Amino acid sequence: QLDYLIALGTHQPMEEEAIDRLVGVPAAKRAERYPNVQIFNHHWDQPSWLRHIGTIPRAEASQLTAGLLAEDVPIVLNRLIFDYNHLIICGPVFPHEVAGFSGGAKYLFPGIAGPEIINFTHWLGALVTSMHTIGVKDTPIRRVIHRAAEYVPRPLLSICLVLQGSALHGIYTGACVETFNAAADLSASLNIITKPHTFQRVLAAPAEIYDDLWTAAKAMYKTEPAVADGGEVIIYAPHLTEVSYTHGHLIDEVGYHVRDYFLKQPARFQDVPGTIKAHSTHVKGGGTYDAETNTETPRIHVTLATGIPEERCRRINLGYLDPRRINPREWEGREDEGLLYVPHAGEKLYRVPAEC
Repeated sequence: QLDYLIALGTHQPMEEEAIDRLVGVPAAKRAERYPNVQIFNHHWDQPSWLRHIGTIPRAEASQLTAGLLAEDVPIVLNRLIFDYNHLIICGPVFPHEVAGFSGGAKYLFPGIAGPEIINFTHWLGALVTSMHTIGVKDTPIRRVIHRAAEYVPRPLLSICLVLQGSALHGIYTGACVETFNAAADLSASLNIITKPHTFQRVLAAPAEIYDDLWTAAKAMYKTEPAVADGGEVIIYAPHLTEVSYTHGHLIDEVGYHVRDYFLKQPARFQDVPGTIKAHSTHVKGGGTYDAETNTETPRIHVTLATGIPEERCRRINLGYLDPRRINPREWEGREDEGLLYVPHAGEKLYRVPAEC
């Protein structure tokens, strides 16, 4: 018996048509050819699908996170794993805004995890900041993920894929930590682009596979390090009409803000899940907040040129630009002018040398 559990984290369950496209075989043919194979969606927010397998104690959590977060971390996973004798983790390794790199045990946490550890790791990533996490192999978040994986009561085999675009460059199989480390090294050499200088404006155009800002925001995360102070990232995605299909109502209430906006108002945001606050500050980027004057000063400006209405963009504290006014071709070949155009944004990480 070989079944598949889609590691969705907090993303929406995939509909049958989407699963058909993902695996390349329609459901009817799968049932005919592979009658003993099933494909499941993960349900992070349904307690009946989850099981508690242990807790990282407060003191150890503090040690793993270098003192950033000192609280018990309940480890909750999809209960389906207990129906099997062996677990195989399979997925790509790319620079990632929360964990440093995707891949390996990250497909357990948050991939098939419950809300507690998802919120913990995402808020931890926000405290470190995306700028100091993305493209870094050893992060506090990755340490928590690897420690949590040690609680899994089934043998684990990790298959880490390294791609550049759609081209496969490496497959690493074996134990979670060793395969991840090797795959992250290769991925860094393929998927991190170092530019000689920063840019005043970046036009980042994510692919249409990203169907809401929650996912398309990778266009911001992976270009932010190459933007000069006071510069601007324009997320150019006319096909986008939604902020988040899963969390949109919460984001409408909270908006997008720099990290210190939340840190200096803990009581106000104590009931907001860490995942929401983390997404908010990752999209807004670095900056400062003065609680006495209620003044928020982001390091850069983030502007949406999407199908999301201007009123909503302003309400959630992001800039707006009519996508009909943008011609991507006019941005090409102008790097010496401080303008960078990134098609397929979100696939590769752009940054500059530390001295820039």
